[in-house]
Amino acid sequence: MTRVKRGNVSRKRHKKILKLNKGFRGSASALYRTAKQQNMKALRYSYANRRQKKREFRSIWITRLNAAVRRYGLNYSEFIYYLKNRSIQLNRKVLAQLSICDPEAFTQLLLF
Repeated sequence: MTRVKRGNVSRKRHKKILKLNKGFRGSASALYRTAKQQNMKALRYSYANRRQKKREFRSIWITRLNAAVRRYGLNYSEFIYYLKNRSIQLNRKVLAQLSICDPEAFTQLLLF
């Protein structure tokens, strides 16, 4: 039976993982075994943080809205209640953008 040499296969696999870990600190970008572990950990973090990013942006929009509405003597919860009663269906992202980019339109929204 002939001998099977697998140098190419394992080298390609190692290089693929090390290429993904470019920029990682210490042995996580140099040693295959550590790099493989760090790559799996990074993928787990990226999966979780894609969901966490949505939460963080929503809280940023709420903070911006609260700051914008306090100029008019309201707070965030009163403002949202006001919008719901008048059946204005703008989401928090659009409202936050409106308060920053077009304050006049935002004021008109409050007076509506």
